[in-house]
Amino acid sequence: MKIYTLTAKQTLPITLKEAWDFLSDPANLKVITPDYMGFHILSGAERTMYPGQIIQYIVTPVMGIKTKWVTEITHVVDQEYFVDEQRFGPYALWHHKHFLKEVPGGVEMEDIIHYKLPMGWLGQLMHPILVKPKLNEIFNYRREKLIELFGQKPVS
Repeated sequence: MKIYTLTAKQTLPITLKEAWDFLSDPANLKVITPDYMGFHILSGAERTMYPGQIIQYIVTPVMGIKTKWVTEITHVVDQEYFVDEQRFGPYALWHHKHFLKEVPGGVEMEDIIHYKLPMGWLGQLMHPILVKPKLNEIFNYRREKLIELFGQKPVS
């Protein structure tokens, strides 16, 4: 059983509260997801994130194939972190931790995702060809979209 890890860090020149308010609103996931993915929330985004929240949505990640994805927000510590876990969807395992940390001049956001692909060796074969590049593309889009929305902290 192969479990993959994806990490992404980004620093933005906004307050911890601004970052938390944006990221803890499930409706904003659509804002930072590429349009071609056909992201559409079906239910569960009516409130700010809380432990036990179930969010259902449709995504079209590959070749126009619509996929229902159900996640549960399992942990929330206000203005520090939250965790979403797939309950139903395209992965055999999806565990996504979102951390926020105040840094000089802004906030550092860190994503750590552990995931496992279905279909055994065939899934592992598809990882470097399809899955890893697609996830990198999505997180690069998010990085650019967040810079567009909030600016970028100058590199020192």
